[in-house]
Amino acid sequence: MATSTYRNKNLVRPVKRGKAKRQRVAAQRRRLVALGIAETAVAKMNSLQVRTLLKRPAKAVVAAKTVR
Repeated sequence: MATSTYRNKNLVRPVKRGKAKRQRVAAQRRRLVALGIAETAVAKMNSLQVRTLLKRPAKAVVAAKTVR
């Protein structure tokens, strides 16, 4: 390969994979369950809702206790 392809980051940069995203989302869901939120409630959430709750975990715990 020519040196110009190595200097072009767009061609050399690795491509995002779906497996890594699924692993991240699964780990985030496990963190919510560990915080005390019901597993059935976490299973119904989409990834955006999961990330929103994890931004403020203390508030998520308080909200989970008031729902129960």
